Amino acid sequence: MIIDGGSCTNVSSTTLVSKLSLPTQDHPNPYKPRWLNKGSEVRVDKQCIVSFSIVNVYKDEVLCDVVPMDACHLLLGRPWEFDRNTTHQGMDNTYSFRHNGKKVTLTPLTPNQRNYGSPNMPEKIPKEEGNEVPAEVKPLIQKYREVFADELPSGLPPLTGIEQHIELVPGSVLPNRPAYRCDPPATKELLHQIEELLTKGCVRESLSPCVVPALLVPKSNGTWRMCTDSTAINNITVKYRFPIPRLDDMLDELSGATVFSKIDLR
Repeated sequence: MIIDGGSCTNVSSTTLVSKLSLPTQDHPNPYKPRWLNKGSEVRVDKQCIVSFSIVNVYKDEVLCDVVPMDACHLLLGRPWEFDRNTTHQGMDNTYSFRHNGKKVTLTPLTPNQRNYGSPNMPEKIPKEEGNEVPAEVKPLIQKYREVFADELPSGLPPLTGIEQHIELVPGSVLPNRPAYRCDPPATKELLHQIEELLTKGCVRESLSPCVVPALLVPKSNGTWRMCTDSTAINNITVKYRFPIPRLDDMLDELSGATVFSKIDLR
């Protein structure tokens, strides 16, 4: 099986359909692809529903076009990614989504596991992430329950007497970038998040002459995170004389720790 975000359709091989004797139906819009098979062009005029499961954790069925392809037996393309609202992590090459109320993460095979058809192939391909809290951690959470609030407190932090400001390179031209184009649902979600932050007092109207556009990025749980694109203003910002500690260096200092919380962050 291959997951291919560049494919505009889900595909099953004719070999798979023949071996499993899967029932087929006429394709509503036949076409002729040229990239799935080593030979010349073929005509795709059949479809079938393929049921599959991975390690008994993820079970599903997809409607596929039947094609005599050499790449694999089952190719999950953009229709599967769209229907399952998947999130692709490019660095790890993993696909995460929610299925039947649970989070599923599909990970690729390692080079040592790519002996297709081997009876000794490991089965730990997907992993299921639940929301259960370990019993030994529950007393700690109960003791500091005010720290683990579901929502952030209203209002901005109190003044400390040390006010910060962004120092710009002298003589630089202030950027004025246009807003990102987005569809009506995204615009509605963006306005909703801004109104919520204004109501809580977490943000206030900016008086800065610099325009920093905002945009939405999808989160792994299907919701949206609002981000700001500060690339233009960062290009004319005076760099810190003392570097901020690197995240990987800070994590190295936590070597051996097994339990983490949000107490210090709050």
